[in-house]
Amino acid sequence: MNLLLKSSTCKPQSAIAITGSKSETNRLLLLQALYPNLILENTSNSDDSEVMTKALQSSDTIIDIHHAGTAMRFLTAYFSIQENREVVLTGSTRMKERPIKILVNALRQLGAEITYEENEGFPPIRIKGKKVTKSKVSLSANVSSQYISALLLIAPKLENGLELNLEGEITSVPYIKMTLSLLNDIGVETVFASNKIIVKPQTINHKPQTLSVESDWSSASYFYSIVALSEIGTEITLSSYKENSLQGDSVLADIYKNFGVETIFNDSKSITISKINKYNLQPPTYNLNNSPDIAQTIAVTCFGLGIGCHLTGLHTLKIKETDRLLALKNELEKLGAQVSITDESLTLKISSEINEDIRIKTYQDHRMAMAFAPLALKTDIIIEEAEVVSKSYPTFWEDLKSIGFQIENHSATQ
Repeated sequence: MNLLLKSSTCKPQSAIAITGSKSETNRLLLLQALYPNLILENTSNSDDSEVMTKALQSSDTIIDIHHAGTAMRFLTAYFSIQENREVVLTGSTRMKERPIKILVNALRQLGAEITYEENEGFPPIRIKGKKVTKSKVSLSANVSSQYISALLLIAPKLENGLELNLEGEITSVPYIKMTLSLLNDIGVETVFASNKIIVKPQTINHKPQTLSVESDWSSASYFYSIVALSEIGTEITLSSYKENSLQGDSVLADIYKNFGVETIFNDSKSITISKINKYNLQPPTYNLNNSPDIAQTIAVTCFGLGIGCHLTGLHTLKIKETDRLLALKNELEKLGAQVSITDESLTLKISSEINEDIRIKTYQDHRMAMAFAPLALKTDIIIEEAEVVSKSYPTFWEDLKSIGFQIENHSATQ
């Protein structure tokens, strides 16, 4: 499905209810499978979370998680400790190109039994669940935080808990802290000091406990971009959010001050984001090591404002749904941008012209579709394979229409 986003104007005032964080939801779904007395509220309605739910409830021997990278990492750890259960974890063509070797090696260090079905280091993998008694493991700290979180989530169910040593500079610390905080919420003892994480064993079941998932800050980023590209006075209220968020992407509230966007935290667990003044004309530099998922949004915002930017800490973007650095460069250059990339950075030069009627390729990446959508405030734009947004935000296009965007189907031949 291709969509034509006609040059639009955002309503002066609007409100959107955003579903629960995909990151929090998928962690809690796994913990709920380990501790069935957990009750979850405001969970994500994303494809990834639905895939995670179905996989955890399935009794099949082949589990297909499609494009869901988080599910692949978390379920690899989960099935490793399901005694007397054997499964093959597989996914889409792209998933079979995304590395899993670092996590598999770490689990093997603990005694897990995992083999590769096709290519060494990549899914599909065969997992023979067993009791894991070893408790010490080391791995490189600059890998995807999902590898680390996968180990931490199963740690309390290990007979002797887990002592995890991280070697080097740690990537995406907020996501690790999110995992540890959720473990703490259900009564698990953890310690995170220097580059060592300790999780104490807790094999007893819980009395019923209800946990509410905060709404997704990554999804909020697209509305920050919309407000930044809108007229002064435009405001959007988003729910439900809290000021002391576990999500690293909540740094948006500070970053977008530079683009003239103010964030107010309301008593009703919502935020109101408002365009209050013009943006800072100096091209900003941000290290997004702790929040790489908002890199696409920020780059497109800067291009729309004509101010350029330099973004670093992006080395994990090359192994996402697509190589996001290369995809960003390709699509921004179609629009008239000048972009240079390295293995871990992106530099966008100042530019004032935006090419019209450009078709944005999404590369089966939900964030490409949503990050480029706000440019409809500047020009007509076509988003190819727009249905990909369902991976994290199924109602995205309906929500854009509700705040004033003009969107219609566009055939491939038009």
